[in-house]
Amino acid sequence: MNRIRKGDQVIIIAGADKGKKGEVLRVLGEKVIVQNVRIIKRHTKANPQAQQPGGIIEREAPIHASNVALFNPASGKAERVGFKVLEDGRKVRVFRSSGEAIDA
Repeated sequence: MNRIRKGDQVIIIAGADKGKKGEVLRVLGEKVIVQNVRIIKRHTKANPQAQQPGGIIEREAPIHASNVALFNPASGKAERVGFKVLEDGRKVRVFRSSGEAIDA
């Protein structure tokens, strides 16, 4: 079970984009792609079969998962994530500081 999942609100805690917030768009193993963070310019060749124009395209680049932390809306800060097994046997993510469940 991953600590960071698609759709989570995260804060960048290290690197050039430190302090920025965004939503996780994709999880690629140990790396994540965060919306509007780490924007790169990719020079692409046109592909007429896929109706893709050529040119310079801006898109998000992956960030290592260790450089992002889950955003806790209750405290307004970045929080560490732990796991807890409930009475019914489900495993849920919890914030380490408060013990509050993330996925209910």
